[in-house]
Amino acid sequence: MADLNKVFLAGNLTRDPEVRHIPSGQAVADLRMAINRRYRDQHDKDREEVVYVSVTVWGKQAETCGQYLTKGAPVLVEGRLKLDEWEKDGQKQSRLGVVAERVQFLSSRGGGSRSGGEFDDAPSSRAPSRSTPAAADRVPQEEILDDGQDQVPF
Repeated sequence: MADLNKVFLAGNLTRDPEVRHIPSGQAVADLRMAINRRYRDQHDKDREEVVYVSVTVWGKQAETCGQYLTKGAPVLVEGRLKLDEWEKDGQKQSRLGVVAERVQFLSSRGGGSRSGGEFDDAPSSRAPSRSTPAAADRVPQEEILDDGQDQVPF
């Protein structure tokens, strides 16, 4: 059986992206996301839980996130899980985070994002994805997301 490490997260940024450059000059951005889940418990009471996730974005995509995203922006992240481990004061520490392969802005009407779009860090040798048509063929994000129902519970 082959291993699979793939995650898809839809949520809102809890703060503006933090962009920095490593010594090689490559950009890296840290995004913090909140993912909400609403449900009804066994006593028929409405409940909500929030999961906070750290996302690391690399390269041109990191620069674009820093330029266009702000706190509160709804985003869809496709990526992989990564476990970071270190030692602090003799104690082993760890943190599970996500390394983004693709970040898609889910709003172009304000709401924390100055522009809508999709940015992909996949190698350019990869065949074009069916989900990323040429710019002339793109359907505006508002048409994709606005079908009269709330698709994302936040």
